[in-house]
Amino acid sequence: MNNERVLVVFSGGQDSTTCLYWAKHRFKEVYALSFLYGQKHKTEVEFAREIARKAKVHFDVLDVPLIGQLGHNSLTDISVTMDTEKPEVGVPNTFVPGRNLFFLSIAAVYARELGIQHIVTGVSQTDFSGYPDCRDSFIKSLNVTLNLAMDEQFVLHTPLMWIDKAETWALADELGVLDIIRNETLTCYNGIPGDGCGHCPACKLRRDGLEKYLKTKNKN
Repeated sequence: MNNERVLVVFSGGQDSTTCLYWAKHRFKEVYALSFLYGQKHKTEVEFAREIARKAKVHFDVLDVPLIGQLGHNSLTDISVTMDTEKPEVGVPNTFVPGRNLFFLSIAAVYARELGIQHIVTGVSQTDFSGYPDCRDSFIKSLNVTLNLAMDEQFVLHTPLMWIDKAETWALADELGVLDIIRNETLTCYNGIPGDGCGHCPACKLRRDGLEKYLKTKNKN
């Protein structure tokens, strides 16, 4: 395994782009892997491709439609009206069942073929929107499982796990990519780049975090 190389699970959104630049500061060679899984906001992959090009990192995209076909959710099924608020009971219908499980498992196989040990994902338990596959316990469990499944020593890195969206913006600023994250990423579930549509769950979380960070920054 090569400790100088890293694979980033990369959607082209705020979190994964922040992680991409976090990885660039820590590893000599960065690979980025995106997925087409039937998401309605699939233009995110083209944003990911362009960000990767500008960042001068290796980029690849895999077509895995089965992920979107298996579950009933508002990100892959046009007949489902998107939840705008987290429900009191259960997970929001923006949750794609198994998405991070599949993404990271596929990423591990991909990394293994390239001799890469380190894998980065932008999940966060602090701002996890009720998604169970963004929790630290899941990541740690999957890390063990992947190592057992392939007899490897993968290390799953989660730089955003214990920070909120305001702190994620602060990290982007620290890395010198605040403007890139704000203007060139696609986080919006409705496929609108930059600040997005303003009313889907992803946009609300992103905007609230940015406003909180800018207030803090302006005070200092």
